[in-house]
Amino acid sequence: MPIPTEVVGSLPRPEYLQKAYADYDAGTIKRQDLIKAQDKAAENSIKNMIETGEPLVTDGEQRASSFATYPITDTLGGTGLASNLAADGQYFAIFDDGHHRQLPRLVQGPLKYKTYAYDNLSASIGYAHGHPMKQAVIAPSMLYLLYPLNNTIEGYSKEQFVADLVSECEKDIRGCFKAGAKRVSIDFTEGRLASKKDPRNPWTGADLLKTFIDLNNRVLSKFSPSERKNIGIHTCPGGDCDSVHSSEVPYSSLLPSLFAINAGYFLIQCASETSKENIYKQIGQTIRADADGVKQVAFVGVNDPLVPEIDSVENIKNQLLTAAKYIPHDQLGATDDCGFSPFSIDTKPKHGKGPDFAREVAFAKIKNRVEAAKRASEELGI
Repeated sequence: MPIPTEVVGSLPRPEYLQKAYADYDAGTIKRQDLIKAQDKAAENSIKNMIETGEPLVTDGEQRASSFATYPITDTLGGTGLASNLAADGQYFAIFDDGHHRQLPRLVQGPLKYKTYAYDNLSASIGYAHGHPMKQAVIAPSMLYLLYPLNNTIEGYSKEQFVADLVSECEKDIRGCFKAGAKRVSIDFTEGRLASKKDPRNPWTGADLLKTFIDLNNRVLSKFSPSERKNIGIHTCPGGDCDSVHSSEVPYSSLLPSLFAINAGYFLIQCASETSKENIYKQIGQTIRADADGVKQVAFVGVNDPLVPEIDSVENIKNQLLTAAKYIPHDQLGATDDCGFSPFSIDTKPKHGKGPDFAREVAFAKIKNRVEAAKRASEELGI
C-alpha cells in the first residue's frame, strides 16, 4: 500500500474573510454577511485543495473562530460567546513571539456545544462535489481547560463537567461521520504544552498530561476498532501568527503517552524539528501495532506551515525515505506539521505578503507533499 497522505485541516482565512470577522465583531455587518464570506472562502479552499491532489480535503476551517473555540463562540473577539461562559478564562498558550490566546471560563453548567464541527462540514461539503472530505475536531482535553483549574463551579462538579464533555465530543465526532466525513482528526496541540511548566500559564505545570490522555481515551472508548481506524490525533508545538508555544519540550516527554491513545492514526509535527531522524526513531519504538484492536499509523510532518519557503518534492521524499528506516512501512504516512492557520485572525507575518499569499504557499506545499508521498512509495516498492 502506498504511503497515505493527509492534511491537518486549516488554511489561512483570506483577507476579505478576516475583515468580515472584524466587521461582524464591530457590528457593522450582519450574521448573514459573515456567512456569505465564509461560503466564498470555503468553496475556494475546497476547489484549490482538490487541485493539489489531496485525497481527503477540508474547507480550511473557514467557518471556525479557531480550531479550539468553534464549539463555544462565533468569533475570536467573543461575538456569540455561549451564555454560560465568561471571557476571562485561562490562557491556552503563550507563544514564543509574546502573543497569547485565551480560553473562556465556564461559569455555569451544563457544558454544551453551541456549534459542532459537523455543522460546518454540512455547510461546506456540497462544494466538494463528491470528492472525499475529512474533518478536524477539538480534543476534549483542550476544552477541559474551560473549567477552573483550582476551583469548583457551584452546582456543577468537575466529574459532571467531564461526563458532559465526553458526551459532546463523541457527538461531534459521530456527527462528522454522519455528515459525510471519511476521517476525523482530533486536535491535541495541548499535549506537548502540558509538559512545558510555564510559570506564566499555571495549567502547564499541573501535570495534566495523563489526565488528558485518559480523557481522550474515554471518548475513543465509545467507538469500535473499525471506527477508530479513521479517527486520528494531531499533535504539534502550536502554530499561530507563524509562532509556536512549546517547541522546546522534547518529544520524549510526549510520544510514549501519545501512542497510549487508542486512535487509529496520528498527525505528528516533524518537519520543523532540528533532529527529525531521532523523532522518527522514537515513533518507530513507541507506535503500537495493536491499540485495542486497531493498528496505529504515524503521519509524519514534512511541511512547515509557519515559513513561506516551499520545500521541494525531492526533499520531502527524502524525509519520508528516512522515516521509513525506523517506522514500519504499513504504519507510515505523510502530513504537514500543523494546520496552516488554526485561528481565524492570523496575518501570517513571516510570510510577508499577508494571508492571501500564505494561502497560495499552503496549496503549493500540499501539492508537493502529495507528489513526494507517491515518489517515496515507488522507491520503497509499496
